[in-house]
Amino acid sequence: MELRASEHFYNRELSWLQFDRRCLSEARDTKIVPLFERLKFLSITSSNLDEFFMVRIASLKDQVHVGYKGVDIAGMTPEMQLKELTEQVHEFVHEQYQTYNRSLVPALKKAGLEVIRNHEALSKKQSAFLDKYFEEAIYPVLTPMALDSSRPFPLVRNRSLNIGALLSAKEDGGKLRGKGKKKKDVQEFATVQVPSVLPRIVSLPDAPDGHKVVILLEEVIKKYIGVLFQHYVVDCTCTYRVMRNADFEIDEDEAEDLMLEIQKQLKKRQRGEVIRLEIEESADKRLLKILKKELEIEEDGIYYINGPIDLTFCMKMYSLPGFDSYKEPPYTPAPVKEFMQDEDVFAAIRKKDILVHHPYMTFDPVVNFVKQAAKDPDVLAIKQTLYRVSGNSPIIQALAQAAEAGKQVMVLVELKARFDEEHNIAWAKMLEKAGCHVIYGLLGLKVHSKITMVVRREEEGIRRYVHLGTGNYNDSTARLYTDLGLFTCDDAIGRDATAVFNMLSGYSEPERWYKLMVAPIWLKNDFLKLIRRESAKASSGEEAFIRAKMNSLCDPDIIQALYEASTAGVKIDLLVRGICCLKTGIPGISENIHVRSIVGNFLEHSRIFWFHNGGDDEFFMGSADWMPRNLDRRVEIVFPVEQEDLKKEVAQILTTEFEDNVKAHILMSDGSYEKIDKRGKTLVNSQALFCEAAWAAVPKRKNPAKTRRFKPASLKES
Repeated sequence: MELRASEHFYNRELSWLQFDRRCLSEARDTKIVPLFERLKFLSITSSNLDEFFMVRIASLKDQVHVGYKGVDIAGMTPEMQLKELTEQVHEFVHEQYQTYNRSLVPALKKAGLEVIRNHEALSKKQSAFLDKYFEEAIYPVLTPMALDSSRPFPLVRNRSLNIGALLSAKEDGGKLRGKGKKKKDVQEFATVQVPSVLPRIVSLPDAPDGHKVVILLEEVIKKYIGVLFQHYVVDCTCTYRVMRNADFEIDEDEAEDLMLEIQKQLKKRQRGEVIRLEIEESADKRLLKILKKELEIEEDGIYYINGPIDLTFCMKMYSLPGFDSYKEPPYTPAPVKEFMQDEDVFAAIRKKDILVHHPYMTFDPVVNFVKQAAKDPDVLAIKQTLYRVSGNSPIIQALAQAAEAGKQVMVLVELKARFDEEHNIAWAKMLEKAGCHVIYGLLGLKVHSKITMVVRREEEGIRRYVHLGTGNYNDSTARLYTDLGLFTCDDAIGRDATAVFNMLSGYSEPERWYKLMVAPIWLKNDFLKLIRRESAKASSGEEAFIRAKMNSLCDPDIIQALYEASTAGVKIDLLVRGICCLKTGIPGISENIHVRSIVGNFLEHSRIFWFHNGGDDEFFMGSADWMPRNLDRRVEIVFPVEQEDLKKEVAQILTTEFEDNVKAHILMSDGSYEKIDKRGKTLVNSQALFCEAAWAAVPKRKNPAKTRRFKPASLKES
């Protein structure tokens, strides 16, 4: 049987859409998920879909435009993918708004929060309040833009919310009307951008029954839009939003200055091809005709919305005060016991390797690792890779302080981290100004690895301390994403870490790696060897299994190797949060493979790989998913977990997640995902158990279970 046949694979983009459906299922879950957490998940689906359009749909459209007819691993051309995706996304958006209109809005009103959808439903008291609010806070910020012979159609910015209007001149005339034309012959188009600098949710005076009442900013502007066009009659209005192609490629061979080239490309994002138009379903046909023409958008790219456009505002609604009983209590990360016992970070690491599990354990040791290194007079050098960092990063500040203190500081700031380019450019400039050696990335490759090395002078000689992780050096997302990190001063890993940074700064590949597996050099082959070793064990009659966790699985070579292992008798359990192009349940091919996805209050982000190896179990963690981009086009690091106590911890993490029956979705043989039937079973919520376990490990502390729960945020992939 041909294992590489296209019918044995799912399309990557359609699989991603399944992931967003799993997020939507959390927003629709009225039994387990608290009301305001459901709001948050609905917001997440909208944010996810925006990025999907700007990058993945945009890329497919680019391929269609240039006439590319190649097929993906599932045998689909770009045109076929676009057709299928368009149909499914329209259906998905319909489900989003059904969830909002039929489930969430009534439930919110019952909980004491009323969302006024139309400004015509306002009471006199509420209207009086808005009269003053509009005049003082909104009107000065607005910029009406008209369209006529002297004023071309204005630039509608990517993802901006706008209000379109058709205007007719009053009897006494108006400046928009052409000379000699009669009022009945003139109808002009104008548009107003809803200011993103103002809160989209406007709180109104409470209702008589004490309910909190809110209205969206665009509805307030519609109510008073006539003030912006005083000599005209506003015949109709509608809210709309455009999505533009935000995917850009840089010819790095031709770019003399990568930073300048990226800055140029970022400006083009606001002028990219319009690939999606969201508009109120009640929009006037004449107004819609103008938008279609000026934005050059086809009918299949138009989404008629029954409700407020851009549901990411639900995340702001989540933050409204007074509704804590409808949310999960915020979780406070537990301290790491090894660092509690020894305030000297380096002394603690010298005793043993230390495993940290975020967000269940605090991210502070990672920050303190760099902070202490910056101040320590015995530290000679700090080297680090940065992919995404927080807006006020303490790590960046510590690196700058170290450089100013005269230490050797080398930082690779990946300027090509999508949608963080501007952010990273600003950090790179600041670090350079402080005296750091800053590298912007490598030619043709993204540096996605997470590694920090501190070189310290000690009595025994030079010692290298290394932190390796599965997630970004971002103290904000570390409270929201599940990731693992390892602190070590193992000499072999230190040698490899030195080789990694020399490779990044000097483009020199080492003759050998001692313990680290590095992409794009050998990582893919290393994984294939590990998978095939399990196949050989199974073929010889030994017990063989693979347990792996990652964000995405779509590399055809890896999938084929997994199919071969399955046919050899290897038991394979995979935890894949997002894209999974592997099919389960194919007779004679993947009957030994089981795939699940956990969509919980924290974003599952860690990558863990467990190979049984005939009983001599091997564990690896790292920054790489099993995707072509990670294995072939990025610098990634996968590192071993070798201490027996830490191996047991990692095994327990995976075992618990494979026992989850509350937040887990199982991939079925038809490509759908289903929740586990919990009837008669003990409920296992892996994330809740990790919260409890993290605090239970803290010495001499009472377990504050009532305050240690979840505080979810955006599920944006990094």
